[in-house]
Amino acid sequence: MGRAHWNRDVAIASHESLGGWTKTFTDPRRCTAIVDRLTFDAAIIETGTDSCRLAQTKARAERAARL
Repeated sequence: MGRAHWNRDVAIASHESLGGWTKTFTDPRRCTAIVDRLTFDAAIIETGTDSCRLAQTKARAERAARL
């Protein structure tokens, strides 16, 4: 991210809550550093809703598995 963070807004979206990022970043220290860097002075918006695209992808995969 470097200088971009200070010069303009950056948006990051994830299907996983911040607490679940250890599934992707398996080293706890590295995960903590990444989350800390991303959330410093940030506005975090949690919608609490499921992703429409994720639901469509899962439904499509289920239909394909039945064929």
